[in-house]
Amino acid sequence: MTAEATAGTVVRTQPQIQSELMKSRVAAAMWFLVPMLVALAIVAGWPLLRTIYFSLTNTSLNNLYGGDFVGFKNYLSWTTLKSGRTVFSGLLVDPAWWNAVGNTLRFAVISVTLETVIGMIVALVLNAEFKGRGIVRAAILIPWAIPTIVSAKMWSWMLNDQFGIINDLFLNLGIISQKVAWTATADTAMTAVLIVDIWKTTPFMALLILAGLQMVPKDVYEAAKIDGVHPVKVFFKVTLPLVRPAVMVAVIFRLLDAMRIFDLIYVLTPNSKATKTMSVISRENLFDFDKFAYGSAQSTLLFLMIAVMTGLYIWLGKVRFDGGDR
Repeated sequence: MTAEATAGTVVRTQPQIQSELMKSRVAAAMWFLVPMLVALAIVAGWPLLRTIYFSLTNTSLNNLYGGDFVGFKNYLSWTTLKSGRTVFSGLLVDPAWWNAVGNTLRFAVISVTLETVIGMIVALVLNAEFKGRGIVRAAILIPWAIPTIVSAKMWSWMLNDQFGIINDLFLNLGIISQKVAWTATADTAMTAVLIVDIWKTTPFMALLILAGLQMVPKDVYEAAKIDGVHPVKVFFKVTLPLVRPAVMVAVIFRLLDAMRIFDLIYVLTPNSKATKTMSVISRENLFDFDKFAYGSAQSTLLFLMIAVMTGLYIWLGKVRFDGGDR
């Protein structure tokens, strides 16, 4: 028995000291997170819970706090007629809702896919060394920096069928033979919205992907160049796997934003069935049609869809990376 032990002194090992230090850091981090969690609960958590509650009632705008609890009737209910036929009603059998779901998914998939591909190309160009690169990097962010409402209003004038510059340009180039009402025609309304969204949001994707490219070691490219590897093969075998985490972050951020698209469509094509999304139809029922409980149910389903997609995306990414590590 040592003199320290005899004197009652506890000798701590190095792992014990590291463990205690880690615990103190975690405790300090939790205290720093408390204000943010409280603010998040007040700003996001409470409104979300209220929306879910309203979706289970027959609340209206005229009587927000006097609605009766009706369960899931806003989502699905049925009535049996005297003839024995059962008639279903509610959100889950509403054709207008499913049309909005289809429009939202179509918009999200097409816009995010094209923005990722074009953003990758732009990021690769901006990652190269050339004269005036800083000016080009700043200029490429201008569309993203413009507020969405301003962009939508600007493009609505450009796409106008009577005096828009797009029609004038296409007529002069011989692409079209007559003026087209881009935002008013069902066949072109979604295309017009996609063009505007891709123009505005591609710089955001390029910026996030460029941040990932900046983290790739230059030695890897030098080694591939010495070995005579083709640039296309270098991109798919070296660049793309190394920037995959950045691309995943960019895609999930953009996908969440695309699923909630509202302002762009509300300004460009406010009454078009071909572009009406879940956010737009929810807003209509909440405020325009005085179906507050029904609109709350639509908002709740939109939240659940986004939550499931986010969880699935994170889980698939975790499984992929963990499988690669093993």
